[in-house]
Amino acid sequence: MKRIFIAVKIQPEDTLLKMITSFKSGLKDEKIKWTGSENFHITLAFLGDTEEEKVEPTGKMLKTVCEECFGFEVVLKGAGIFKNIRDPRVIWTGIEHSDSLDTLFASVKLGLKAEGIPLEERTFNPHLTLGRIKSLRDPESLKALIAEYTDVVIQKQPVSEVILYESLLYHTGPVYKPLGKFPLAGRL
Repeated sequence: MKRIFIAVKIQPEDTLLKMITSFKSGLKDEKIKWTGSENFHITLAFLGDTEEEKVEPTGKMLKTVCEECFGFEVVLKGAGIFKNIRDPRVIWTGIEHSDSLDTLFASVKLGLKAEGIPLEERTFNPHLTLGRIKSLRDPESLKALIAEYTDVVIQKQPVSEVILYESLLYHTGPVYKPLGKFPLAGRL
C-alpha cells in the first residue's frame, strides 16, 4: 500500500514566504505544525492508502487527463482557517476561483471514477495549507493575522503540471515523494 494524493505544486515567492514568517512570528507560542515550503501544494485528490497495482493505472489516467487540459495560472489570495476561531484546525491561504482549476479537478475525478478508485464526496475547496493547529491559547492574534491578509493577493502561480505524490509519514513530518509528473498541454 502507498499513501498517495494528486496535487499541483506551489513554488513560494517572496510575499508568500513573508506571510508565513509573519504567521510563525505572531503565533510563536502556539502549538502549530507548519507546512514546510517544499511541501506546498493544492490537493486535487487525496486517495490515501492505495493498493500498489492501482498506482500505475492512476498515473496513466493522469497522463491522459493532463494532455487534454491547458496550462493556466492560479491566484493565491487571503488567509483563513478551517473549522472556526473557537476551534481552529488549519490555517490556509485561499485560491481565487479558477474555471481551469475546476475543470482539471473534474477531469481527475472522472478519471479516478473510471479507474474504479473511490474519491471522497466533498466539495472541491482549493487552498494552500500553511499550518495545522494542535492547540491555540490566543485566538485574537490569529484573528488579527488573518484580517491582515484578508483580501491580499499573495502570488500568482503558473500551473503546468500535475504530480502524483506518495506521502511518507515520519516523526519529523511528512515527505512528499513524486511518483509521476504529468505536464499539461500548452504549458505556460
